[in-house]
Amino acid sequence: MPNLPNVVLWSIPAFVLLTVIEMISVRVHPDEDAAGYAAKDAATSVTMGLGSLAFDLLWKIPVVAIYTAVHELTPLRVPVLWWTIPLMLLAQDFFYYWSHRGHHVIRVLWACHVVHHSSEKFNLTTALRQPWTSLTVWPFYVPLIAVGVHPAALAFCSSANLVYQFWIHTERIDRMPRWFEYVFNTPSHHRVHHASQGGYLDRNFGGILIVWDRLFGSFVVETERPVFGLTKNIRTYNPLKVATHEYAAIASDLKTAADWRERVGHVFRGPGWQPADHRPGADGNTEKNAPNNTEKNTEEKADGNAAKGAARTAGADTAEKAGNATGETVVA
Repeated sequence: MPNLPNVVLWSIPAFVLLTVIEMISVRVHPDEDAAGYAAKDAATSVTMGLGSLAFDLLWKIPVVAIYTAVHELTPLRVPVLWWTIPLMLLAQDFFYYWSHRGHHVIRVLWACHVVHHSSEKFNLTTALRQPWTSLTVWPFYVPLIAVGVHPAALAFCSSANLVYQFWIHTERIDRMPRWFEYVFNTPSHHRVHHASQGGYLDRNFGGILIVWDRLFGSFVVETERPVFGLTKNIRTYNPLKVATHEYAAIASDLKTAADWRERVGHVFRGPGWQPADHRPGADGNTEKNAPNNTEKNTEEKADGNAAKGAARTAGADTAEKAGNATGETVVA
């Protein structure tokens, strides 16, 4: 087994220090248009993060067993060397992109990931708001194990990816240098990902690199100020409800489904999916019939998004907009 450091554990002091610095910065130099901090929201995010550490220990038991079995069965081996680690990080980031994207477009997976999007704030504590049901993630990385990546090496790469994403959960940084914005995930790109406006929904899935979004048509540049949270916010600081509210909504939809086709749709189709006879116009009613789930419907917007979505003129430079016109930006 390769002897690799626990990146998350070593990063905890930096997490604490940077969060304190951000809190002081918000207090000393407040931005009236920014979401900022709220004590209950920050406490919920930290609680979700601590809870995820405990639950992840439980989920690791079957996941490690499966990964170990796959690794033993494959004749391939990827050695852990100075030049293979960057390649493994690149490969892990590629599969992270598809895992992340899948957790936005398949409702039962979204029920896990929605926890991370449930805050109406966007600060460094939001990065800690992690799900307690991360058992849905492991299948996306089986190909890496199958080609010979050791499970411990994959765990190291996943931890490094998670640590990188901590600093991009902030409104205190506007834009990074142009070359950095083109290649890497940044606070600007990730603010788009956490926004609830229709044009920003389900965009910018990258972990470390944003080039995957540019390649696969999910990239959008930040132009108007994001409104954070869900399209229908849950309005609770109860960690148990934050962790399970979408599972409860799925169960409610299954209970009222007319047949098995509807049940499968409520579980495996996108968040906000409805049977054809419940969609707008199916019964002559043009008003949206909202589904039971509490969030991502690309056809609906949260109340007040239009009022809050004033153009962010300070950050949208002309050259980046020109890039959008050439095809970098994909609008839903």
